[in-house]
Amino acid sequence: MKTVINPPEMAAPTGYSYAIKKTGMPVFISGQVALDGKGKLVGENDVAAQVEQVFANLRSVVGACGGTLDDVVKITIYVTDPSYRPAVAAARQRHFKEGQYPASTYLVVAGLAVPQLLVEIEAVAMIG
Repeated sequence: MKTVINPPEMAAPTGYSYAIKKTGMPVFISGQVALDGKGKLVGENDVAAQVEQVFANLRSVVGACGGTLDDVVKITIYVTDPSYRPAVAAARQRHFKEGQYPASTYLVVAGLAVPQLLVEIEAVAMIG
């Protein structure tokens, strides 16, 4: 069972939760980027396309571990430009259930491992 913790004395979060409690085995998922199954970049210069591929990859990894995106309890999002936030937030809302968002940290960084990458998301899931 997954319990969302949003203390009433704090401002209501939008698109994330302050904390998640869930039993199971922790799975630590490396940062996922917009590379397809053949290692080709998806969505050059298109953050919306890249973040969709990132979530597809995240779903694949969690699935290979025996879980679903519902098991993700924490994500860390790295972007290379603050203007990407609306596209990333929209994707996050599509891929996680309303009111069941994972705890989240959002960072703007100078760059990622490959210059064409615009977004990377790492995650922690509790599976089982």
